[in-house]
Amino acid sequence: MNKLGAHMLVSGVVQGVGFRVTTQMKATEMDVYGWVKNLADGRVEIEAEAEVETLYKFIDLIKKGPRKFITVDHVELTTYQDLKGYQNFKVV
Repeated sequence: MNKLGAHMLVSGVVQGVGFRVTTQMKATEMDVYGWVKNLADGRVEIEAEAEVETLYKFIDLIKKGPRKFITVDHVELTTYQDLKGYQNFKVV
């Protein structure tokens, strides 16, 4: 098993449009673990861990916007190998 973690700061129309709940639902479907939360500056922060291939599919989904009415302008992405071992995906 080759796993990787990602930290993302997502900007665009990402608050008040169901972004966090949709992200949680997609992460759960894809076996991605971690969390998502709104930031005071209007961005959304995501931390996610999964198998490498799955994680990059999830990142691509986030970059496109996981559903209608969500417009992602930019994703600041950092990957890491020192996994935290999340057991689920939460909205925090």
